Amino acid sequence: MVEVRVRVASRVGLHARPAALIAKLAAEQPATVTIRKDGGEPIAAASLLNLMTLGAMHGDEVILAAEGEHAQSSLDAVAALIETEMDQ
Repeated sequence: MVEVRVRVASRVGLHARPAALIAKLAAEQPATVTIRKDGGEPIAAASLLNLMTLGAMHGDEVILAAEGEHAQSSLDAVAALIETEMDQ
């Protein structure tokens, strides 16, 4: 398992459109990707509803983890998206 901490760049946080983009990308990865806030339980990053209930706002730090085949590249892809302004 690999982990990384990233900051949410989206001005609206992980809500609606950004959460949908992340869930779609996470579901396409060969590894299982989870996300959590510090001190929270990991949830499936491929679940739109889970992402929206996470409550991650702009500037919040989240912890991504990936396990399985191509874990590092899966983690890198999802982390890069979270660190991007997805509001356009």
